[in-house]
Amino acid sequence: MVKKRILTGDRPTGRLHLGHYVGSLANRVKLQRDYETYIMIADVQALTDNYQHPDKLGKNIREVVLDYLSVGIDPKVATIFIQSKIPEIAELTVFYMNLVTLARLERNPTVKDEMKQKGFGANVPLGFLAYPVSQAADITFLKADLVPVGIDQVPMIEQTREIVRKFNDLYGKVLVEPEALVGEIERLPGIDGKAKMSKSLGNVINLSDSTEVVRKQVMSMYTDPNRVHGNEAGNINNPVFIYLRVFGKESGVKNYDLRIKNYEKKYKEGQVQDVEVKEFLVEVLEGFLAPIRKKRDKFEKDQGLVEQILKEGAQKARAEAQKTLDEVKRAMKLDYFNYG
Repeated sequence: MVKKRILTGDRPTGRLHLGHYVGSLANRVKLQRDYETYIMIADVQALTDNYQHPDKLGKNIREVVLDYLSVGIDPKVATIFIQSKIPEIAELTVFYMNLVTLARLERNPTVKDEMKQKGFGANVPLGFLAYPVSQAADITFLKADLVPVGIDQVPMIEQTREIVRKFNDLYGKVLVEPEALVGEIERLPGIDGKAKMSKSLGNVINLSDSTEVVRKQVMSMYTDPNRVHGNEAGNINNPVFIYLRVFGKESGVKNYDLRIKNYEKKYKEGQVQDVEVKEFLVEVLEGFLAPIRKKRDKFEKDQGLVEQILKEGAQKARAEAQKTLDEVKRAMKLDYFNYG
């Protein structure tokens, strides 16, 4: 039986954080043996708002691969590759640009939110505005059936689906219409209480952060703004308790279930200080992150490992890209004068 195919990935703009784990990494690890899995490091997309500092990408790519390995992505079953090593993606992007309007790109909720967040104003780079088209090329060159993403990326997958439908209607059924797969926890709030954990906002806890950094970040976390003193009733739907519920089961902390219930009860009754609950969260996150750090340290010592994984991944992914591009050109009647 032929396995269905997954395509997912990340922009190499820094080390990955707990929000990435909740949003897509956990699903990738869970599904990598049931699906033919490809994971792309989107360096071309990262250039859309980092074009002035392209030198950062190489270091960041290595960091991202180490994060993948440390959370359990197995390069023996999942293919990891760099976007720019697959030039066929750029050619597909050009073809797809004729299948979407400028107005449609400007209405994309994810693009609108990110443009606002980055403060482009009227000076938005064309590459940034058009990156949903590039993302459609990423997904379709592999004919991916499933794309694990965070909830904020669902509009991007819908844009891909529209492009696929239009291409197939015009030229014949060549491309696969993908489905988005959102994690069980749709979005992890930032430590500052904002709706999303984001590197650009600095409200993150990285998967590779040291014990000291984790403690510092947790102790600065936003809780219930209406609770000024520890003897006041508090709302347990604040980031500290959300993190406790998300990571507690995977932390291995002894008596976690009993302890979280006790803290929730006391917090709602105004019988526990914020700092005590935060200390519990430090314990939980340490239980979750310590094995990840240990694996990362091991992989970091193997100097040639990342390069070998990426080389093999590029070879495998590019073979698929060449096949899809040939099919696309034949469907569009562009396979004329085949001299090279």
